[in-house]
Amino acid sequence: MTVSFRPSLRTSNENRRARLPREARLLLLVAAALLTTTLAGAQDKPAAAPPTTANKPAENAGSEACQGCHEDIFNAFQKNPHHLVETDKKRGWETRACESCHGPGAKHAESASADDIRNPLKLKPAEADRACLTCHLNQSTHVGRIYSSHAKNQVSCVSCHSIHKNGPNGLVARKATEVNQLCARCHADVWASFQRPFKHRLPEGAMSCVDCHNPHGTLLSRSLQTARANEPGCGKCHGDKAGPFPFEHAPVRVEGCMACHEPHGSANPRMMTRHEIGFVCLECHSNLPAPTLPANGTLGTSPPAFHDLRTPRFQNCTLCHQKVHGSYVDRTLLK
Repeated sequence: MTVSFRPSLRTSNENRRARLPREARLLLLVAAALLTTTLAGAQDKPAAAPPTTANKPAENAGSEACQGCHEDIFNAFQKNPHHLVETDKKRGWETRACESCHGPGAKHAESASADDIRNPLKLKPAEADRACLTCHLNQSTHVGRIYSSHAKNQVSCVSCHSIHKNGPNGLVARKATEVNQLCARCHADVWASFQRPFKHRLPEGAMSCVDCHNPHGTLLSRSLQTARANEPGCGKCHGDKAGPFPFEHAPVRVEGCMACHEPHGSANPRMMTRHEIGFVCLECHSNLPAPTLPANGTLGTSPPAFHDLRTPRFQNCTLCHQKVHGSYVDRTLLK
């Protein structure tokens, strides 16, 4: 009788383990540990968060939504020239005039937080101007806005204009006294010069700063208004001094009126840059070095010998040279 011998299961496992190298057993243990950790982490992983709306485009609320909190501004805006934006379909902001300047307002309407709406008064001047120039860029009145001294000195449109006020007279000061007060807030040194004895009548309210200056900028220096195409605006009132003349006084053509006059105020009755007219003339008509003598022989040379400047009659040049702005008949501007 043949008896079969079957090794026990324990003996078989021990033999198989003995056949495996030690390094292989270590690798199997590490793999088992990693698999256990991965399965445990998958069970404990929280549910995926819902997609955020951070990249969702801002939505408009419409001007009626603004009326609920800003009723006084909304009612005044109905008579404002900018109300045209509310009704004009061509501009693309129909029923959304408020948001044309303040940006989308749906989020602000829900939160009522000032951080959720754009306020031009709190923006940088360049950003506030960009909002205004979206509509006003190509208008002739504002043609010089970008390169004007106000823009270069970071003075924004809303520094002078009140956008929400009632009626066309509310957007900016219109009366001469109000315009002068508005300009004097920044140009205090210029306003002080109007307290001199002889000046243009701005303190009396007979004129305003914008009669001579365009606050939006011009092609001339100091934002001067122009008359007759490209000439300084002085000619609007003083047309008899502007010419054209056959015999011109060179500074009138080249440097303009301010070569001799101080328009804001002076101690001279003719508003000259110096108290005595003779000293104004001698700034050019004196013994000055010049590379070549001019054609008329007066610039950079001494007056003729009979001009004894110690004598009062020769200290006031305009007693003889009466047509200092230009003459129709005399080269020496005597008549």
